[in-house]
Amino acid sequence: MNKQSADRSVRARRSPIVIFAVTFIALASLTTAQNAILGSYLDYAGVPFGYYVAMAAYWILVSAVFAFLTQWQFIKNYEMPMKRLAKATKAVAGGDFSVYVRSPHSLSKADYVDVMITDFNKMVEELGSIETLKTEFFSNVSHEIKTPLAVVQNHAEMLRLDTISDEQRKEYASTIIQSTKKLSALITNILKLNRLEQQAIQPLPDCYDLCAQLSECAMQFESVWEERGIFFEADLEDRATVLADESLLELVWNNLLSNAFKFTGQGGSVMLTQTSTEDEVIVSVADTGCGMCEETLKRIFDKFYQGDTSHATEGNGLGLSLSLRVVQQLGGTITAKSVLGEGSEFTVRIPIERS
Repeated sequence: MNKQSADRSVRARRSPIVIFAVTFIALASLTTAQNAILGSYLDYAGVPFGYYVAMAAYWILVSAVFAFLTQWQFIKNYEMPMKRLAKATKAVAGGDFSVYVRSPHSLSKADYVDVMITDFNKMVEELGSIETLKTEFFSNVSHEIKTPLAVVQNHAEMLRLDTISDEQRKEYASTIIQSTKKLSALITNILKLNRLEQQAIQPLPDCYDLCAQLSECAMQFESVWEERGIFFEADLEDRATVLADESLLELVWNNLLSNAFKFTGQGGSVMLTQTSTEDEVIVSVADTGCGMCEETLKRIFDKFYQGDTSHATEGNGLGLSLSLRVVQQLGGTITAKSVLGEGSEFTVRIPIERS
């Protein structure tokens, strides 16, 4: 073993001398026992002394070969992979999540060491993803908070000027109020999302009419679709009773409808559909807006992720993350499908609780 590359924290090391000694003693004992059994039939008194020396040399050679092969197999299949794994573990402990440990065997010959190394690589990959998400999270939070704060600061400084008119003063004050509302909504959503992920918010289920709730949520956007000339159509059942947290589901419908109208251009259309089966209620919100590419579709439920990297549209990328956590807590699912340039469709499935 190379002493320079050896890990000083490893106290116990296997020596080939120990393996050799144990093997020789075992073989010598077996030979002695064999001679004792055959002693009644063979005359060992007439055996030359050189024969015993030759037999001892033979067993020494066999023990040395066995010890060498055993040590080689041990180093190849256990010690070297463990050394690589220990080195990689130290790197991960130091914050390096780019490490990868090669398995000693192919997939068809995998043993428990290979399984452990494969699981380690998966763990490091997940840790790297979490670290990336954490970095992006803080970066996005900083961006989303600094932007309205800068607007508030700039317009507040403008309000201190004596040369501005009353009309400008009202305009600056209105901008400050809008920015503070946006900042307040951002902080509220962050806290809600954190509490949902930590399961600090427990749903308070109650039986209510989901169709009525969808109608009320849709009517809040009436001025939006009329102003932008968007054709809105709702296809709902007369009544659909669900056992769920009404306030949490309201967040989901408002977010989905808000996104649909936000990304649908002049003259486009938005479709709200609700159907029921024996086991679940299905709600879908479809639009003919800008749609999403495959990469955006894969990350659309990530916190702070926005397909519009220019941040030209309103929002902070938390709405769909909130919606996902809410639906998951209620035992449902939410999926998205989209074609770039043609539109998107989000589908929520909520299980029906039956007594």
